[in-house]
Amino acid sequence: MIAEKCEHLGSHDTMTYCLNKKSPISQTQSWLLQLLGKVLPCVTRPVVLRWSTTQVLDVTKQLDAGVRYLDLRIAHMLVGTEKNLHFVHMVYTTALVEDTLTEISEWLENHPREVVILACRNFEGMTEDLHEYLVACIQNIFGDMLCPRGELPTLNQLWSRGQQVILSYEEESVVSRHGELWPGIPYWWADQVKAQELIQYLERMKSCGRPGGLFVAGINLTENLAYVLGHPSQSLRKMTLPNLPYLSAWVREQCPGPGARCTNIIAGDFIGADTFVGDVIRLNEKLLRCSHVPSAAHVECGREEWVRGGVPASP
Repeated sequence: MIAEKCEHLGSHDTMTYCLNKKSPISQTQSWLLQLLGKVLPCVTRPVVLRWSTTQVLDVTKQLDAGVRYLDLRIAHMLVGTEKNLHFVHMVYTTALVEDTLTEISEWLENHPREVVILACRNFEGMTEDLHEYLVACIQNIFGDMLCPRGELPTLNQLWSRGQQVILSYEEESVVSRHGELWPGIPYWWADQVKAQELIQYLERMKSCGRPGGLFVAGINLTENLAYVLGHPSQSLRKMTLPNLPYLSAWVREQCPGPGARCTNIIAGDFIGADTFVGDVIRLNEKLLRCSHVPSAAHVECGREEWVRGGVPASP
Protein backbone atom coordinates (compact mmCIF):
# COMPACT_ATOMS: atom_id res chain seq x y z
CA MET A 1 0.00 0.00 0.00
CA ILE A 2 1.46 3.38 -0.98
CA ALA A 3 1.32 6.18 1.58
CA GLU A 4 -0.53 8.58 -0.74
CA LYS A 5 -3.30 5.98 -1.30
CA CYS A 6 -3.87 5.19 2.39
CA GLU A 7 -5.86 7.31 4.82
CA HIS A 8 -3.70 8.76 7.59
CA LEU A 9 -4.81 10.33 10.86
CA GLY A 10 -3.26 13.72 11.56
CA SER A 11 -3.24 16.17 14.44
CA HIS A 12 -3.49 19.87 13.64
CA ASP A 13 -0.94 22.01 15.52
CA THR A 14 0.36 18.92 17.26
CA MET A 15 2.38 20.61 20.00
CA THR A 16 -0.11 23.11 21.44
CA TYR A 17 -0.73 20.91 24.49
CA CYS A 18 2.40 22.45 26.04
CA LEU A 19 2.08 26.15 25.25
CA ASN A 20 3.97 28.26 27.77
CA LYS A 21 1.70 30.40 29.97
CA LYS A 22 4.57 32.89 30.43
CA SER A 23 5.54 33.01 26.77
CA PRO A 24 5.54 36.27 24.83
CA ILE A 25 3.07 36.60 21.97
CA SER A 26 4.45 35.30 18.66
CA GLN A 27 6.17 37.87 16.44
CA THR A 28 3.84 36.91 13.58
CA GLN A 29 0.77 38.19 15.46
CA SER A 30 -0.55 41.74 15.13
CA TRP A 31 1.36 44.56 16.82
CA LEU A 32 -1.75 45.34 18.89
CA LEU A 33 -1.95 41.80 20.31
CA GLN A 34 1.78 41.84 21.04
CA LEU A 35 1.39 45.19 22.83
CA LEU A 36 -1.55 43.92 24.91
CA GLY A 37 0.52 40.87 25.81
CA LYS A 38 3.20 43.15 27.25
CA VAL A 39 0.95 45.76 28.88
CA LEU A 40 -1.87 43.49 30.15
CA PRO A 41 -0.35 39.99 30.28
CA CYS A 42 -2.68 38.79 33.05
CA VAL A 43 -5.67 39.47 30.81
CA THR A 44 -4.27 38.80 27.35
CA ARG A 45 -2.34 35.57 27.84
CA PRO A 46 -5.18 33.46 29.31
CA VAL A 47 -7.43 34.48 26.40
CA VAL A 48 -4.73 33.71 23.82
CA LEU A 49 -4.05 30.32 25.42
CA ARG A 50 -7.75 29.39 25.34
CA TRP A 51 -7.89 30.02 21.60
CA SER A 52 -4.49 28.66 20.59
CA THR A 53 -4.61 25.28 22.34
CA THR A 54 -5.70 22.66 19.80
CA GLN A 55 -4.51 19.46 21.52
CA VAL A 56 -4.55 18.09 25.06
CA LEU A 57 -2.71 14.78 24.54
CA ASP A 58 1.09 14.86 24.49
CA VAL A 59 2.94 13.69 21.39
CA THR A 60 3.50 10.13 22.66
CA LYS A 61 -0.18 9.73 23.56
CA GLN A 62 -1.18 11.09 20.15
CA LEU A 63 1.03 8.47 18.49
CA ASP A 64 -0.44 5.79 20.76
CA ALA A 65 -3.92 6.93 19.71
CA GLY A 66 -3.10 6.38 16.03
CA VAL A 67 -1.88 9.77 14.81
CA ARG A 68 0.63 9.32 11.96
CA TYR A 69 0.85 12.89 10.62
CA LEU A 70 2.32 15.45 13.02
CA ASP A 71 1.94 19.18 12.29
CA LEU A 72 5.14 20.69 13.75
CA ARG A 73 5.28 24.51 13.61
CA ILE A 74 8.80 25.51 14.50
CA ALA A 75 10.11 28.87 15.72
CA HIS A 76 13.10 30.55 17.28
CA MET A 77 12.11 32.97 20.05
CA LEU A 78 13.90 36.30 20.02
CA VAL A 79 14.30 36.01 23.79
CA GLY A 80 15.47 32.39 23.58
CA THR A 81 19.02 31.10 23.56
CA GLU A 82 20.85 30.88 20.25
CA LYS A 83 19.80 27.38 19.24
CA ASN A 84 16.84 26.50 21.45
CA LEU A 85 14.05 25.94 18.96
CA HIS A 86 10.44 25.79 20.14
CA PHE A 87 7.04 25.14 18.58
CA VAL A 88 4.58 27.97 18.12
CA HIS A 89 0.89 28.75 17.73
CA MET A 90 0.30 32.37 18.75
CA VAL A 91 2.58 31.72 21.73
CA TYR A 92 5.57 29.41 22.16
CA THR A 93 5.78 25.98 23.75
CA THR A 94 7.71 24.84 26.79
CA ALA A 95 8.88 21.82 24.76
CA LEU A 96 12.04 22.12 22.69
CA VAL A 97 12.13 20.79 19.12
CA GLU A 98 15.18 18.58 19.67
CA ASP A 99 13.64 16.94 22.75
CA THR A 100 10.34 16.30 20.94
CA LEU A 101 12.01 14.76 17.89
CA THR A 102 13.95 12.49 20.25
CA GLU A 103 10.69 11.46 21.95
CA ILE A 104 9.20 10.58 18.55
CA SER A 105 12.34 8.61 17.61
CA GLU A 106 12.15 6.60 20.85
CA TRP A 107 8.51 5.79 20.18
CA LEU A 108 9.39 4.58 16.69
CA GLU A 109 12.17 2.37 18.05
CA ASN A 110 9.56 0.67 20.21
CA HIS A 111 7.16 0.36 17.24
CA PRO A 112 9.40 -0.76 14.34
CA ARG A 113 6.55 -1.33 11.85
CA GLU A 114 4.99 2.10 12.30
CA VAL A 115 5.61 4.95 9.83
CA VAL A 116 5.03 8.63 10.60
CA ILE A 117 4.84 11.74 8.46
CA LEU A 118 6.43 14.76 10.13
CA ALA A 119 5.51 18.14 8.64
CA CYS A 120 7.99 20.83 9.70
CA ARG A 121 6.41 24.19 8.98
CA ASN A 122 6.29 27.95 9.67
CA PHE A 123 9.93 28.46 10.75
CA GLU A 124 9.31 31.77 12.50
CA GLY A 125 12.57 33.62 13.17
CA MET A 126 14.70 30.97 11.48
CA THR A 127 17.98 31.97 9.82
CA GLU A 128 19.93 29.85 7.32
CA ASP A 129 22.24 28.75 10.14
CA LEU A 130 19.28 27.70 12.27
CA HIS A 131 17.81 25.74 9.36
CA GLU A 132 21.08 23.85 8.94
CA TYR A 133 21.23 23.25 12.70
CA LEU A 134 17.69 21.85 12.65
CA VAL A 135 18.43 19.56 9.70
CA ALA A 136 21.56 18.29 11.47
CA CYS A 137 19.40 17.50 14.54
CA ILE A 138 16.90 15.65 12.34
CA GLN A 139 19.68 13.61 10.71
CA ASN A 140 21.33 12.78 14.05
CA ILE A 141 18.08 11.82 15.80
CA PHE A 142 16.42 9.74 13.06
CA GLY A 143 19.40 8.56 11.03
CA ASP A 144 18.49 5.56 8.84
CA MET A 145 14.82 5.89 9.84
CA LEU A 146 14.51 8.76 7.33
CA CYS A 147 13.03 7.88 3.96
CA PRO A 148 14.96 9.79 1.26
CA ARG A 149 13.07 11.97 -1.19
CA GLY A 150 11.85 10.32 -4.37
CA GLU A 151 8.87 8.28 -5.47
CA LEU A 152 6.58 7.54 -2.54
CA PRO A 153 7.37 3.98 -1.38
CA THR A 154 4.99 1.24 -0.32
CA LEU A 155 4.79 0.20 3.31
CA ASN A 156 6.53 -3.08 2.44
CA GLN A 157 9.41 -1.14 0.93
CA LEU A 158 9.69 1.06 4.01
CA TRP A 159 9.64 -1.97 6.30
CA SER A 160 12.30 -3.79 4.29
CA ARG A 161 14.60 -0.76 4.50
CA GLY A 162 13.92 0.00 8.16
CA GLN A 163 12.61 3.45 7.23
CA GLN A 164 9.88 4.95 9.42
CA VAL A 165 9.91 8.71 8.82
CA ILE A 166 8.78 10.78 5.86
CA LEU A 167 9.81 14.31 6.81
CA SER A 168 8.40 17.25 4.86
CA TYR A 169 10.10 20.60 5.22
CA GLU A 170 8.32 23.77 4.14
CA GLU A 171 11.41 25.64 2.98
CA GLU A 172 12.32 24.87 -0.63
CA SER A 173 15.90 26.13 -0.50
CA VAL A 174 16.69 23.79 2.40
CA VAL A 175 14.90 20.81 0.80
CA SER A 176 17.02 21.22 -2.35
CA ARG A 177 20.21 20.76 -0.31
CA HIS A 178 19.15 17.66 1.64
CA GLY A 179 17.94 14.41 0.09
CA GLU A 180 16.32 13.27 3.34
CA LEU A 181 13.74 16.08 3.20
CA TRP A 182 10.48 16.08 1.24
CA PRO A 183 8.72 19.21 -0.04
CA GLY A 184 5.97 20.80 2.04
CA ILE A 185 2.69 18.89 2.11
CA PRO A 186 -0.38 20.92 0.98
CA TYR A 187 -2.85 21.57 3.81
CA TRP A 188 -6.46 22.41 2.99
CA TRP A 189 -7.30 25.01 5.64
CA ALA A 190 -10.83 26.40 5.50
CA ASP A 191 -10.33 29.24 8.03
CA GLN A 192 -13.98 28.99 9.09
CA VAL A 193 -15.87 29.30 12.37
CA LYS A 194 -18.87 27.24 11.22
CA ALA A 195 -18.60 23.50 10.57
CA GLN A 196 -20.99 23.67 7.60
CA GLU A 197 -18.82 26.24 5.84
CA LEU A 198 -15.69 24.22 6.59
CA ILE A 199 -17.21 21.15 4.92
CA GLN A 200 -18.35 23.23 1.94
CA TYR A 201 -14.76 24.42 1.50
CA LEU A 202 -13.37 20.87 1.64
CA GLU A 203 -15.92 19.69 -0.92
CA ARG A 204 -14.93 22.56 -3.24
CA MET A 205 -11.28 21.55 -2.89
CA LYS A 206 -12.14 17.94 -3.67
CA SER A 207 -14.02 19.00 -6.79
CA CYS A 208 -10.83 20.63 -8.08
CA GLY A 209 -8.96 17.32 -7.90
CA ARG A 210 -6.37 16.04 -5.46
CA PRO A 211 -2.81 17.39 -5.42
CA GLY A 212 0.00 15.08 -6.49
CA GLY A 213 1.48 13.09 -3.63
CA LEU A 214 0.53 13.53 0.01
CA PHE A 215 -1.95 16.20 1.11
CA VAL A 216 -3.99 17.11 4.19
CA ALA A 217 -7.68 17.91 4.59
CA GLY A 218 -8.00 19.88 7.81
CA ILE A 219 -11.28 19.58 9.71
CA ASN A 220 -10.14 22.15 12.27
CA LEU A 221 -12.39 25.13 12.96
CA THR A 222 -10.77 28.57 13.22
CA GLU A 223 -11.98 31.47 15.36
CA ASN A 224 -11.95 35.08 14.19
CA LEU A 225 -11.85 38.29 16.20
CA ALA A 226 -15.60 38.88 15.91
CA TYR A 227 -16.32 35.40 17.29
CA VAL A 228 -13.86 35.77 20.18
CA LEU A 229 -15.28 39.17 21.17
CA GLY A 230 -18.82 37.79 20.96
CA HIS A 231 -17.96 34.74 23.10
CA PRO A 232 -15.59 36.07 25.79
CA SER A 233 -15.91 33.03 28.07
CA GLN A 234 -15.45 30.43 25.33
CA SER A 235 -12.37 28.64 24.01
CA LEU A 236 -11.37 26.77 20.88
CA ARG A 237 -12.19 23.52 22.66
CA LYS A 238 -15.69 24.70 23.60
CA MET A 239 -16.26 25.86 20.03
CA THR A 240 -14.95 22.62 18.49
CA LEU A 241 -16.37 19.78 20.60
CA PRO A 242 -20.09 20.35 19.86
CA ASN A 243 -19.26 20.28 16.13
CA LEU A 244 -17.25 17.05 16.16
CA PRO A 245 -20.24 14.74 15.44
CA TYR A 246 -21.05 16.75 12.30
CA LEU A 247 -17.40 16.80 11.19
CA SER A 248 -16.96 13.09 11.93
CA ALA A 249 -20.02 12.28 9.81
CA TRP A 250 -18.23 13.92 6.86
CA VAL A 251 -15.07 11.94 7.65
CA ARG A 252 -16.95 8.64 7.54
CA GLU A 253 -18.16 9.43 4.00
CA GLN A 254 -14.62 9.83 2.61
CA CYS A 255 -12.66 7.29 0.57
CA PRO A 256 -8.90 6.80 0.45
CA GLY A 257 -7.18 5.99 -2.81
CA PRO A 258 -5.70 7.69 -5.89
CA GLY A 259 -8.99 9.01 -7.30
CA ALA A 260 -9.58 12.72 -7.91
CA ARG A 261 -12.07 13.07 -5.02
CA CYS A 262 -10.24 10.81 -2.57
CA THR A 263 -8.72 12.06 0.67
CA ASN A 264 -5.28 11.17 2.01
CA ILE A 265 -4.52 12.70 5.42
CA ILE A 266 -7.31 14.08 7.60
CA ALA A 267 -6.12 16.27 10.47
CA GLY A 268 -8.16 17.61 13.34
CA ASP A 269 -8.06 19.21 16.77
CA PHE A 270 -8.42 17.56 20.18
CA ILE A 271 -7.33 14.06 19.27
CA GLY A 272 -9.07 11.56 21.53
CA ALA A 273 -12.38 13.41 21.66
CA ASP A 274 -15.43 11.96 19.92
CA THR A 275 -15.05 9.19 17.30
CA PHE A 276 -12.66 11.06 14.97
CA VAL A 277 -9.65 8.76 15.48
CA GLY A 278 -11.52 5.54 14.76
CA ASP A 279 -13.47 7.10 11.90
CA VAL A 280 -10.30 8.04 10.01
CA ILE A 281 -8.50 4.75 10.63
CA ARG A 282 -11.51 2.68 9.55
CA LEU A 283 -11.57 4.42 6.16
CA ASN A 284 -8.73 2.11 5.12
CA GLU A 285 -11.14 -0.81 5.36
CA LYS A 286 -12.71 0.58 2.15
CA LEU A 287 -9.37 0.05 0.39
CA LEU A 288 -9.23 -3.52 1.64
CA ARG A 289 -12.75 -4.19 0.35
CA CYS A 290 -11.79 -2.73 -3.02
CA SER A 291 -8.71 -4.94 -3.28
CA HIS A 292 -10.70 -8.11 -2.57
CA VAL A 293 -14.08 -7.48 -4.22
CA PRO A 294 -14.13 -6.72 -7.98
CA SER A 295 -17.23 -4.53 -8.21
CA ALA A 296 -18.37 -0.94 -8.41
CA ALA A 297 -16.53 -0.45 -5.10
CA HIS A 298 -13.41 0.02 -7.24
CA VAL A 299 -14.87 3.29 -8.43
CA GLU A 300 -15.90 4.33 -4.91
CA CYS A 301 -12.33 3.98 -3.67
CA GLY A 302 -10.89 5.92 -6.53
CA ARG A 303 -9.26 3.33 -8.76
CA GLU A 304 -8.83 4.68 -12.27
CA GLU A 305 -10.77 1.81 -13.82
CA TRP A 306 -14.08 1.31 -15.50
CA VAL A 307 -16.03 -1.61 -14.11
CA ARG A 308 -18.16 -3.64 -16.48
CA GLY A 309 -20.12 -6.60 -15.22
CA GLY A 310 -18.07 -6.72 -12.01
CA VAL A 311 -14.80 -7.11 -13.93
CA PRO A 312 -12.29 -4.26 -14.34
CA ALA A 313 -11.99 -3.43 -18.04
CA SER A 314 -10.52 -0.82 -20.32
CA PRO A 315 -12.67 2.28 -20.88
